[in-house]
Amino acid sequence: MRRFLEYSLMLLLLPAVLCGQTLRRPVPDLEFASLDGNRIEFLGDSSAFGILFTKMDGVLFERNSNLRIMHIGGSHVQAGTMTRQLRNDLLALGDSLDGGRGLVFPFSAAKTNNPSSFRTRFSGEWKATKNVSREPDRRLGLSGMALSSSDSTAFLRVVLNARNATAMDPSFSFDKVAVLGYSSEGERSPLVILESGDTLAGIRDEAASLWSFELPAPADSVTVALGKGEGTLTVTGIFLDNRLPGITVTGIGVNGAALTSYLRCADFERDLRLVRPDLVVFGIGINDASGKDFSKEDFISRYKTLIARVRAVNPDCALLFITNNDSYRRVRRRVYSVNRNALEVEDAFYRLCSDCGGGVWNLFEIMGGLESMKDWEEAGLAKRDKIHFTEEGYAVVGDLLFNALMGKYVEHLRRRVSWD
Repeated sequence: MRRFLEYSLMLLLLPAVLCGQTLRRPVPDLEFASLDGNRIEFLGDSSAFGILFTKMDGVLFERNSNLRIMHIGGSHVQAGTMTRQLRNDLLALGDSLDGGRGLVFPFSAAKTNNPSSFRTRFSGEWKATKNVSREPDRRLGLSGMALSSSDSTAFLRVVLNARNATAMDPSFSFDKVAVLGYSSEGERSPLVILESGDTLAGIRDEAASLWSFELPAPADSVTVALGKGEGTLTVTGIFLDNRLPGITVTGIGVNGAALTSYLRCADFERDLRLVRPDLVVFGIGINDASGKDFSKEDFISRYKTLIARVRAVNPDCALLFITNNDSYRRVRRRVYSVNRNALEVEDAFYRLCSDCGGGVWNLFEIMGGLESMKDWEEAGLAKRDKIHFTEEGYAVVGDLLFNALMGKYVEHLRRRVSWD
């Protein structure tokens, strides 16, 4: 019966799926871009994507599993819009696909910009540590950030935005919270304060270095406060989850982060076991290639080290590499020079994909190649620094990434129907 139901659902969706209509988002007609080349290319072993898409079948047709995706990078990811757009597009594939919200970090307490998919507030004194520091003074995990406080009045608050900024779209909700971090110089622990004013104490998991909390009802916001006691509490992330099947997309981004930034995060693998990604979208590279002394061989070597750390947690994890966007270096005030390292990085990603397996999404070529960032800027899709996109530009890039991913998924469905 279950097999019959699944097959019937596939048949209902199939006519539109085969045309690729319901699984693609509309994007502007950018005459300067190469949108016909918006595809994911597989080199080497791509079997992990077969596992990924089979799991997606279970999410879409049977609603019996959770698909977990992690997007990791620098300021492009910390901004949050590109990741948010990909998340919203995936969740729009069906009703009740909330899944969890994944790992978040209260960036405002670190005096830096917050991703656009949630809001944060804080009180008290917090000291921030970032993985862009050559010698971080706190042990860091997957988020690449840490906040430390011994202020008894301090708290961190996270409020999730709706899927899309309209009244009709449901908000994300969660009933499980994990506060990642540790207490040094004492036994101070975090507390979770509910909207009702009630306070919850967490259960400590020393091996995972976190405190877990079970909420009495689903919520879309959480306040983490310092408990009584002596010492300093360090928070390295807040994980928000629920018991529903669906799709979870976690964004991991730190402004200025390069490969070396994440390689110095000692607890990277430990936190990754909590996120449990089925797909990692690698968007690290724009900061690695910003200087004139860029080494392609060092870049490839560092990436392979990071990939090994991911596969130590999930050997079947699918890998998707995003090439660097076209960008410029500032020579002097209002004078910019195109960064030709993008060509070297492009080649490096194809080599990585061939050596390690996975897929390449060539954003550089899709944009229009070298010097195309000026066209995106003139169209209002890129900022004047000629490195970052505008809010609208990031949304377009997120839609393009979704469309490319769905293009491969449609191929999977066609093969599956022919096999059945």
